[in-house]
Amino acid sequence: MKLGKREKFLVSLASCCIAVFLLFQFIIFPFLDKREVIKRGIEAKRDGLKEMARLRTEYESYKKGAAGLQSYLMRREKSFTLFSFLEQAAGQAKVKDHIKYMKPSASRVSGRFKESTIEMKLDEINVKQLVDYLYLIESPENVVSIKRISIKDSKGAAGYLDAVMQVLTFEN
Repeated sequence: MKLGKREKFLVSLASCCIAVFLLFQFIIFPFLDKREVIKRGIEAKRDGLKEMARLRTEYESYKKGAAGLQSYLMRREKSFTLFSFLEQAAGQAKVKDHIKYMKPSASRVSGRFKESTIEMKLDEINVKQLVDYLYLIESPENVVSIKRISIKDSKGAAGYLDAVMQVLTFEN
């Protein structure tokens, strides 16, 4: 069968269109899709790397804080106990007679250190006595801090306060 010039041209044009369609469908579009997937993967890895760098910085700061805590604990007297420290501070702040109770809590291990807590209640103290006592027991050099405090008006005496607090320290 002989094709005329016009039919040959149309067949050639159709063949070229099919070839271009196949080229785009099976080579160019998959290549561009893969490129996009690779770009998203690179972005995800970059974000992961940034997160790892942030976590490393955070870890280093915690490590530095633990080393600082360790140095404070090494400088603290070997015979230090939280109970006696709180009693001594109560004597200095003149609130020893106002101590209703002091309850040691079970020690918990927090990382490399053991956390020791005492809950105590002070009855019928004035604001100055409370502030003086808190000033004495918040002791960075002895690694003592207030974990929780609750202050309310005393029911027994007008103008006085009742305070319940948890005092915390760390031990090796």
